Amino acid sequence: MTAAYIALGGNLGDPRHQLLDAMDALGRLPATRLLRRSRLYRTPPWGVLEQPPFLNAAALLETGLGPHDLLDALLAIEQRAGRVRAERNGPRTLDLDILHMEGVRIDDARLTLPHPRIAERAFVLLPLADLAPDLLLPGQGRVAELLAAADTQGCECLIEGRLAE
Repeated sequence: MTAAYIALGGNLGDPRHQLLDAMDALGRLPATRLLRRSRLYRTPPWGVLEQPPFLNAAALLETGLGPHDLLDALLAIEQRAGRVRAERNGPRTLDLDILHMEGVRIDDARLTLPHPRIAERAFVLLPLADLAPDLLLPGQGRVAELLAAADTQGCECLIEGRLAE
């Protein structure tokens, strides 16, 4: 069994409902247990700026699936949520990315692990820090240190559907 960290995001339809449904679906994957999930964060769009804000979260799984099988399972969950891959960084109902799998380094045509752009993205680092602030991402650094250097302007933690105070 391997620890796997998954990023979740969406900004179309009912993102809160879609993220919570996706977390449930992650826990139902074969040979997989959902160990922990982060709080939800409202974050500004990244890349394509003319779109609604996103909701983002992260999940920690324990899985017996290999990296490519896990990727295929995530893509199937996205598809069931109505994901249409129209443009890179554009609006979407659900986006699931493998951020890191303990002890796994991959760089092929389908998958790079750890995810190569974690350090650039507060919308990934905030929820990941809820789960594992001391996690060392090979070639990038510790999550807490990466988050301290990230621009978190416009990011808001949601608690039970309300903005955190």
